[in-house]
Amino acid sequence: MAGGGNFIHRVVSYVANELIVNGLANSPSFQRFAVRTARRIEEFSDIAAQKKKELAEHMKDVTKNFESFKNS
Repeated sequence: MAGGGNFIHRVVSYVANELIVNGLANSPSFQRFAVRTARRIEEFSDIAAQKKKELAEHMKDVTKNFESFKNS
């Protein structure tokens, strides 16, 4: 009997998944949300890469200054 319940659960899960996926795929508002979210993530990624580069340059300058101060 336990196997029958598992089968029914899988069927219900599959049907629900298909309805949700098709509903979202055909929803213009969800598509706009997905596009805006993807753009924002890309913008944040670009900003993070720029900040990482700036921090690396700053640390390089600090290291140079520290080395010159240490050698004085």
